[in-house]
This record gives sequence, C-alpha cells and structure tokens, in this order.
Amino acid sequence: MTQNKKKILLVEDDSFLISMYTIKFELENFEVVAAEDGEKGLSLAAEEKPDIILLDILLPKMNGFEVLKELKNNKETNQIPVILLTNLSQKNEIEQGLALGAQDYLIKAHFMPSEVMDKIKKVLNK
Repeated sequence: MTQNKKKILLVEDDSFLISMYTIKFELENFEVVAAEDGEKGLSLAAEEKPDIILLDILLPKMNGFEVLKELKNNKETNQIPVILLTNLSQKNEIEQGLALGAQDYLIKAHFMPSEVMDKIKKVLNK
C-alpha cells in the first residue's frame, strides 16, 4: 500500500537551498516540486496542486508577492496554504505577505530546515 505523500511546492531561486530543502523534505516523506522563478512557481501550483507552497519573495520574472496575489485570486489555487520563506525581514514586507494571504512568514537566516519542517507540519495539520 503506498502512503499518500504530501506535496510541497518550493519556489526558490537559490539552487543550493532548493537541494538542501528537497533532501530535508524527502527525508520527512514529502514529495517536492521546485520552481526557480515566480512564473514557473505559479504554473506548477496550478498543475501540481501541492498541499503547501514555500515561496521566496525575491524571485526572477515575478516576485513572491505577485505570485501570492495570483495564487489567492485563482479558485484552483486559493486554498493552498503558502508560507513565505525569504530574507526580507522588514515589518511592512511581513505585513504585506500576511495581508496577501500567506499563512506564515519565515526569515531564511533565522530558521533551520528542521524548524521550517515543523512550521509546514503545523500549517498542514490545522
């Protein structure tokens, strides 16, 4: 019997971080889909219907705020929880992300992958 794996969409332009998080999430028995830019992230969200999206803000082609806005305006993707994972840490950026519908906001420099995993599980178990 195959266990139904939860699927994470990771939208991140840093290939080192993509591989690090992919390894961590796969060890935790998640399926990982990654996109290196905002446009690809948006199309993968609609195609793959992930259980959760980890979204960087500073991205090529389309920034994370624009991606988040589009995700929340599309009835196909507006129910998918989004956690912003970024190095931007200004209060107004955090508030903007949450106002646009993000479930949580994690500053990359402050969180280890295991802590990010804990946040993901918390959001998925709501």
